[in-house]
Amino acid sequence: MCNVLDIKRSSYYAWLKRPQPRRKKEDSMLAIEIRRIHRESGGTYGFRRITAQLNKEGVACGKNRVCRLMKQNHIFSKLKRKYKATTYSNHNFNVAPNLLKQDFTVDKPNKVYVGDITYIDTHEGWLYLATVVDLFNREIVGWSMDATMTRKLVIDAFNSAINKEHPKEGLIFHSDRGVQYASYDYQDMLKNNDFVQSMSAKGCCYDNACAESFFSSLKKDKLYGRSFKTRDEAKIAVVEYIELFYNSRRLHSTLEYKSPKEYKRDYYLKLKDAA
Repeated sequence: MCNVLDIKRSSYYAWLKRPQPRRKKEDSMLAIEIRRIHRESGGTYGFRRITAQLNKEGVACGKNRVCRLMKQNHIFSKLKRKYKATTYSNHNFNVAPNLLKQDFTVDKPNKVYVGDITYIDTHEGWLYLATVVDLFNREIVGWSMDATMTRKLVIDAFNSAINKEHPKEGLIFHSDRGVQYASYDYQDMLKNNDFVQSMSAKGCCYDNACAESFFSSLKKDKLYGRSFKTRDEAKIAVVEYIELFYNSRRLHSTLEYKSPKEYKRDYYLKLKDAA
């Protein structure tokens, strides 16, 4: 801890022995733990997630106390930044009905997937990212990246999801009305796997809010303020974020402040215990 905070061990132990009010000493120790969790999250956690992580580690404290200590110690989460949409829905392809209607509650894995596309700026040009999210636990189960935003981009992302998760027939896949998702190739791919397609209402971003929420987290947590020389450099950053942080460690308020993988693991443990 002393190495992390760049202080001498002798100074740290002298501080511990120094007489001071109990509450003040507890606040000082708690602030150290808050700063550690904030740093481990890449500066992305606010007081709610930090409180949840402290409680998970056995440190009992309330969110109001954490919020106060964060303000006193100038610990702030990164701010969100707005990005333009990548959807082009002015096409002549068939549009699927909206089966979700903003009901994002799912009772088991691999029942409903949602997908979307975003872009990342690099010195070489745009890098486009297509993702597939399992609505049950908000896990990124498939993704694809390319220099062009074509139907192949979204098809590759979906194929990576079904090759990894092997969902059964009847799976619902929801997206916006973008031309890539409405293309004949994409519709045929879903039909050949006995999956059902669903699309957002025209011009309603809230219908696909869960897919867009991941992009907001990615850019706020990992990409904002960074400059990538090459697309490959950006790809590495995205994969690291998905696999090493978002899926396995990032706490979600909608998942009882668990990570996507932890939430799914607990689901299967409950099924095993009930059997």
